[in-house]
Amino acid sequence: MALIESIIARAKSNKQRIVLPESLEERTLTAADKSLADDIADIILIGNPDEIFALADKLGLKNIGKATIIDPATSEKTEEYAQLLFQLRQKKGMTIEKARQQVLDPLYFGCLIIKSGDADGQISGALSTTGDTLRPALQIIKCAPGISCVSGAMLLITKAQQYGEEGVLVIGDVAVTPMPDANQLAQIAVCTAQTAKSVAGFDDPRVAMLSFSTKGSAKHEVVDKVVEATRLAKELDPSLNIDGELQADAALVPSVGQKKAPGSDIAGKANVLVVPCLEVGNISYKLVERLGNAEAIGPILQGIASPVNDLSRGCSVDDIYKMVAITACQAQKVDKK
Repeated sequence: MALIESIIARAKSNKQRIVLPESLEERTLTAADKSLADDIADIILIGNPDEIFALADKLGLKNIGKATIIDPATSEKTEEYAQLLFQLRQKKGMTIEKARQQVLDPLYFGCLIIKSGDADGQISGALSTTGDTLRPALQIIKCAPGISCVSGAMLLITKAQQYGEEGVLVIGDVAVTPMPDANQLAQIAVCTAQTAKSVAGFDDPRVAMLSFSTKGSAKHEVVDKVVEATRLAKELDPSLNIDGELQADAALVPSVGQKKAPGSDIAGKANVLVVPCLEVGNISYKLVERLGNAEAIGPILQGIASPVNDLSRGCSVDDIYKMVAITACQAQKVDKK
């Protein structure tokens, strides 16, 4: 089964409640309709029901009636959520009056639904900036336990089936943290391995901490950072199968791995690649996508206590539909105690 079909099948097997706050955006509403038709998630739309149904009618959508539609202007939960927002943010200067105003913003309202345990994940960005998507998530849902830095992973579906998991690799960070320190890089490694499990379906994430050096072949402070991050990642998650520092060829190619890093359990077998900074990650996946004719899916945001994902404003209906399934798979792995 191809990776995307596998992600969709896993989403269907344990349906999650996914909030789409940009409900009057045509691509988003169309993707919601398709998600409901295919039964991959329970969709929650934020907005005025009359306006949503009018747009659905104009677009010829037949399944929007299956969604839960919540209008912050009339919902009986709005005051409860305003009080929650006030409690969470009062030390930062939030007043109850400001909270009552801010809760009417669909992106904030959606995150408050999740914080209250009434939804499992949220997707926005077809209309909103990355900052607008992340701000309420970090203020309300906050980072996962033990994590203080948000990052973005990319699924790379390549034609080089001898590498990763039959050509599929997960790479991070490609989206959020420009110059992580060793502690942040360790967190990115742990989170990217979790994404490899929850979204890509890897049973055994094998994490390579990438650098321009393999096992001391070059000396530089940026190499030292990767070595230290590898040590810290093992402390953060002792079960993590990780090694570094490794050059990309040593991480992926068995013959090179054996030569450059003999005895490593990861060298030549890596399926998760953690890059030393955002520049490297962003440039790398785009080169592989364009020159290697690979499919890149993401970025998938990680490190938030419940999944919140950011779309490109140039996204397609299919991009949003896939992200619903991805967010559902992430949500399945969240401890909802």
